[in-house]
Parts: sequence; C-alpha cells; structure tokens
Amino acid sequence: MPVDKMVDLSGRQLRRLPLHICSFRELVKLYLSDNNLNHLPPELEQLQNLQILALDFNNFKALPLVVCTLKQLCILYLGNNKLCNLPFELRLLQNLKTLWIESNCLQYLPEVVCELSLLKTLHAGSNALRALPSQLRCLQELRTIWLSGNLLSEFPPVLLHMPFLEVIDVDRNAIRYFPSLAHLPSLKLVIYDHNPCRNAPKVAKGVRRVGRWSEESPEPRKRSWALVDITPEDMPLPPPTNKPELEAEPC
Repeated sequence: MPVDKMVDLSGRQLRRLPLHICSFRELVKLYLSDNNLNHLPPELEQLQNLQILALDFNNFKALPLVVCTLKQLCILYLGNNKLCNLPFELRLLQNLKTLWIESNCLQYLPEVVCELSLLKTLHAGSNALRALPSQLRCLQELRTIWLSGNLLSEFPPVLLHMPFLEVIDVDRNAIRYFPSLAHLPSLKLVIYDHNPCRNAPKVAKGVRRVGRWSEESPEPRKRSWALVDITPEDMPLPPPTNKPELEAEPC
C-alpha cells in the first residue's frame, strides 16, 4: 500500500488494470489517465475509500458500472473517451463534487447528472450538446459549468434559473443572442467568446465578461437586421490536450 494512498499509472499504455491495485483498500487517489483502457475489473469495487479516479484519455465507450460502486468518489475524470451516455447507476455517487466529461460523444447531457446533488463543478465541453435538461436547476450546489465547444444555438434557458452559478463558460458555440444575466446574484465570470452573437450578455456590476464587446471594447449600435459573421480569427480553437491539475476537495 503506497504511503500517500495514491497510485498514478498514467501514460503506461495499459490495456487492463493490474489486479493487485485492487488490493490497496485504503487507496484514496487512482490515476489511470492516458492509457488504452476500455474496461475495468469487478475487483475495483474493493476500493471503497477512493475519492479521486482519473479515467480520462482512454478508450471507454461506456462507463464501467463498477465505478458507480465507489460511493466515496469526490472527483471523477472521464474526459477524452468515446462516451455517448452515462449509466443510470451514476446516481449512486452522491458524494461527487467534480465531474469531467469533456471531449466525448455526448449529444445530450445525461439526465442522471442532475441527480448528483453535491456536484459543484461540471466540465462538459467539446461534445455535441445542443441543449441542457431543465432538471439541471436541481443542482443547487453547482457553481461552475463549462460548456465550450458544443453545438448550442441558444443560451441554455435553464441556466437563467440557477442563481447560485458563479462561472458560466459557453465559449465556441453557435449562440447568436444572449439574454440578460444581470439577475444572477452569484455570477462572477461569463465566457461567451467565439459565438456569432449579436450582443454581449448584460451582467451585474463586478461580473467579468470574456467575449465580443466585453469591457475592453464597446458593443455596436443595435440594429434588428444586423448579424455578426464569424471571421477567421474568431474560429473555434482546438480543445486543450491536457486538463489542469485539481486539488481534491475534502469529502
């Protein structure tokens, strides 16, 4: 058993998880990023103290159900896989606070995410999302939502009913009009760059905006027929290849 209760097997070109890892029952952090994994052994269920599990940059087409038995998980990295959905059993992870599902094949946000009542941070960028479920408003602990690089043609209406949100990122979508966000009392940052928008979102005093006609440049005079076309320099940027480091929040 590692003294620091952490095992990092990232970048080892693994096709299967070494079974002896599952005997480290006090393990708290397990990093399996950047391998060739597409399944996990049922013995993983023995790691009931696990709080951080990194499965990003692998070949998962479906989330192994054994992950949903790890009920102490606080942070789960699933980015850069081939996931088209998430299992209903994910709702069992009621201690989950951070979920990364960016750069997958999601055409809609699985409604099971809306049942993760303690979720604070949701990274769902670089998928094919066109809308968000109305049930998302039930996540009253959610503070940060990252939706960059999707197919949103309008600002998700459900976000207008989430006054507890602090950061909203809708960069690199297809949003042409932004409603006012001035009524969201907790909002600190809104990122809306690289959208073919006709206006900048109105925000309360002190809220930082990143995008066209933000604090650095004035918004143009409004004309009902005017549309702003995307220029080459405004084209979406490729998604980052590496995720930033996150510290685990205490459960």
